[in-house]
This record gives sequence, structure tokens and C-alpha cells, in this order.
Amino acid sequence: MAPFHPGPRAFLEICRACRKSTVQRRYSSQRRQLGSQSFLIRKSTQVSLLACSLGVGTLAATCYHYPGISLFQTVSAEAPPAPVEIQIERTRRKKGLSKEENRDNISSQHLQVKRSWENPGVYAWGSNSGRVVAPDSDEQVIKTPRRIPFFDGVLLRDIKLDRNFGAAINEKGDLLQWGTGFSTDVRAPTPTLTGKDLKCLAISRDRVIALSSNGKVYSVSAAREDQETGPKVSESSWIPFLSFNSTVSYRPIKPRNLGWSERVKAIASGAEHLLILTSAGRVFTAASSSEEFPARGQLGIPGLIWTTRPEGPYDQPHEVSTLRGFDITAVAAGDFHSLALDKEGRVFAFGDNSSGQLGFEPSKESNYVDAPSLLPLQKLYEGSNLVPKVKQIFAGGNNSFFSIDAATVARPGDENKPALLGRVVADTWACGQGILGTLGNGRWTHIQGVPTKIKALSGLFEYDETNNTVIPIRLKSLSVGSTHAAAVMDNVTHVQAGTSGRTDSENDTNWGADIVWWGGNEYYQIGNGRRNNMNLPGYIAPLDSVAETTRTGKKKEEHRFQITPRHKVNVKGRSVSVEQRVECGRM
Repeated sequence: MAPFHPGPRAFLEICRACRKSTVQRRYSSQRRQLGSQSFLIRKSTQVSLLACSLGVGTLAATCYHYPGISLFQTVSAEAPPAPVEIQIERTRRKKGLSKEENRDNISSQHLQVKRSWENPGVYAWGSNSGRVVAPDSDEQVIKTPRRIPFFDGVLLRDIKLDRNFGAAINEKGDLLQWGTGFSTDVRAPTPTLTGKDLKCLAISRDRVIALSSNGKVYSVSAAREDQETGPKVSESSWIPFLSFNSTVSYRPIKPRNLGWSERVKAIASGAEHLLILTSAGRVFTAASSSEEFPARGQLGIPGLIWTTRPEGPYDQPHEVSTLRGFDITAVAAGDFHSLALDKEGRVFAFGDNSSGQLGFEPSKESNYVDAPSLLPLQKLYEGSNLVPKVKQIFAGGNNSFFSIDAATVARPGDENKPALLGRVVADTWACGQGILGTLGNGRWTHIQGVPTKIKALSGLFEYDETNNTVIPIRLKSLSVGSTHAAAVMDNVTHVQAGTSGRTDSENDTNWGADIVWWGGNEYYQIGNGRRNNMNLPGYIAPLDSVAETTRTGKKKEEHRFQITPRHKVNVKGRSVSVEQRVECGRM
């Protein structure tokens, strides 16, 4: 018998065109069945990392129900099989333990959540050729998650990784940089652009682009020498008529003709280009690298290249006029392509399409599209009674991903039960390069123009005990590196164990969100200690498991790693709201 611990109840409904019957699997947090297989958690990055805290979950029993399949054997003349001896597993409950100690004892996920709150920090693994993953080490690769000592106990707002340089924003909103691309002499993250109240980052091939809380955009060189020797910006002071030069060289990125209350609310960067989204739903693009000017259509301005650029700074923003009036809500950038999503769920793509990353087959005449093109994603559901709407877009390297909610509707002559009408199925689709497994669809494909469904992340359901209803498991976030990706699921989480009379049972434990990795693994960026590429999403072990085994010499029974959701906790005597996040780095 499988061990049982209280936890979320969930259903996985798998519908295949080749069979009319529906299979419902009831799974647990201990071993959740995503798609047609059980995942083992994996973590990635050609420099992959996790900031702020660790994840956790509660274990639950696994049972199966197959409609239409008889559970009784047919009577025959053969001798009955010998009875199977049933062995009941011993309880994990130990005498003399407090309630909290018992929670730690019965649930690996609960212990992970607890550790993430008590000891926040950053774990990284993958290529360390630029001393980004392990700044204090000369090892070329880090095979399993390892803490970066500098960030122990440090809370971060954002973090991004390149093979040769890293960048992060600390709790104060200051920029930290490190890696051999920053300086060969520096062995720890170093403050550079300070006092700007930065909130999020994007990186190009050789620059760091940062967005402040007041909507200002700053472009900073990834190299310390350029920051020190480049021109300094004259900055005003709070004292009237007094100004001073900035301590480091940076370039302000200012979209022109913004409205009275319009400001920049989001940024995304590829290897050479920058996408800027304003609060009014307008999109601007600009060059984000000082090495190469974008020339593959990723700016979305037909005919705009280095020789045709207008007068002024080479990195001045240009409004993508084709998208004007569509009220864009999100943007995403791959290395050389761009995506934009409007509030109606329509997706526009432009830029390099040599691997089909724009969502349609490459053209023989040209490998890129220099104007936003509307993707016909509704065709993915032709012939079904599902109406799709794109909810999220993600991009990185030569790949694009789409998170879609498909609602069930009635069709003429349809005999569907009324109870199914309006039910939403959450699916994840991918396109682009898949030879390293980055599509996550179980295949090794060079070029994938038409989006392919990631079955392991699609059609998932779980039972919400709070509201007593079955709900779809959506994608919460997806980080895309050069060749690998990590997806955080928006499953039901619980972080209230022991905080009230209702949750003070010794068996009530915390658990977090499921997270899986897949794609290229040449530099151990998946995080499972192996080097083989993965074309299906998978789990990895808890982040501290290797270090704990090394320290104690004993291998403790632990399950998969989970992400801790946002929660207000006490850190060094302060009450702060923290969450755990994952970032897949760029080669």
C-alpha cells in the first residue's frame, strides 16, 4: 500500500483523439502524474537558478480509476492464482515529536518550505566557464544545485544570467553584477547602478537593461571597464540647481511622445533588441546591444536596419505602429524574435523565423518577418468544441511558448452534457527549435513552425478542497533559456499549516507549486546531475538534498523539488512578502 499523507486531491484528465473513453487519474503531491508520465523534477540553466526561497508540498496517496474497464476476472477452469501477501508500511510517526517536528518528519515538501523561509538565497548550476554560477570557483560546470554564498540571507527583486555575466537587483533596488564578462578580477557580485529603485531586469549580448519603479529604463554595460571609462550622465539632485555625474556610465532609454500618465511597465530583451511595453498598451523597440544592430526584423519596423536608422542615438526606441490600437498586455523576446499579446488573447510575432519560432512555417524567400504578424492559433482547435484564448506568452533562444485557456462551447448536434459547457481546459503549446528537446513534446525536431502541444503540461485538473470543485491546473510561469526551459504550475498550494486552529493538526503540512525542466543539458543545466538532453518535462530532487547527503553521509527519503509561493514571513526580524522563482540563463 502506498503511504498516505494529507494533501491536495487532483485529477488528470487525458483525452486522446484515438479513443473515445476518458481516463481520469487521481494523483497526489507525492507523485503527480503530468501527462502520460510521472515527472521527476528537474532544474535548468545553461546558468539556471532559483532565488529567495525553496518550494514544498504535501504527499498524498495515488490511486487510479479507468472507466469502462472491468475490475473482476472472468471465471475459467484454471486454478485461481495464489493469494498475494499484503504488507502494510510502517507509519512514519515517531513518538515524542512535537506537531512541527512530525510535519517535518512525514513531508519532504513541508521541510522544503520551512527551509526556504528560514534561509533564503540563490541556487545555481550549469556552465561556470564565466564564473557566473559559482563566482568563487574555477570549476567549468556545476552539475547540481549549489548555493551562491554571497546571496545567503539576501532577498532579491530579480536576477538574470548569461554564460559570462550575471545581474541581480537586491532588496534596495540596486544593481549587482558579476562574472568574467563583468571583471576577471571580481569574485563576488558587486553593486554598480545604485539609488534608482530598480524592479526588473533584461539582458542582451553585452548589456543589462533595468526598469525602475517609476518607469525609467537604464542600459548598463555588462563590463566593469566600460562603466568606469564611458561617459557619465549628469543627474539632478534634490537640492535646487545642483547636479552631479553618475558613478557609472549608463544610457537612459526614453520612448518619445508618451502620454501624461503613460509610463513603461515591462521590458524584454533578446541578444540584440529590446521590447518596451507602456501602461497604455503601446510597444516600442530598440537596439539593446552595442555589438550588433538588430537586422532580422525583430524590431517590428519594416526596413529598419543600421544603414536606414534615423538620426539620434543608435538605441533610441521606435514605436511599432502596426500594433497601435491593439492594447498590448505582454511582450516576450527570444534571441532574435519578438512576441506581443493583446487583451483579447491575440498574439503577434515578428523577427527571425529560421526555426519556426514565430509560430508558422519558415518561408523559402526569407528567414525573417519584419512586421508583426497575427498568429492563427485558433486553428489549433479546429474541429473541436473548444474556443481558445491565449493567456500568456514566453520566449527565449529560438523558441516560443503559449499558455492557452480553451473553453467548451455547444455546437449544433453536439450531445455534450450541459455540465461540461463552459469548462476550461488549460494547454501549453511550443514552437521553434527542438533538436535538443526544448519543445518538451517528447520529440527531437529541428524545425517546428506550427505550435505543438506539450501534453505533459496540458489538460490537467485538480480538486480544490476549499471551493469543493474541480479546476484546471494552469501554467503560472515559464522561464526559457537558450536551449532549456522551466515551468512552474499554478496548482493549489498550502502554506498555512499550524497558523490557526483549523490547520494545527500534526498531519497538516505545507506544500508548494510543481516545477519541471526540459531541454538541452550539455552543461548540466537541467540540474539532475546527468548530461543527457530531455525532450519531456521532468522533476529534480530538492535543492539541499545533495549537500545534506554529503554532510550526514546518509541519503534521506525526499521527493521532488517544489516552488514556494508568495507568503509573508519573518526574515531577520522583519515581516516581508517573499516567493521563490526560477530563471533559465542564456548561453
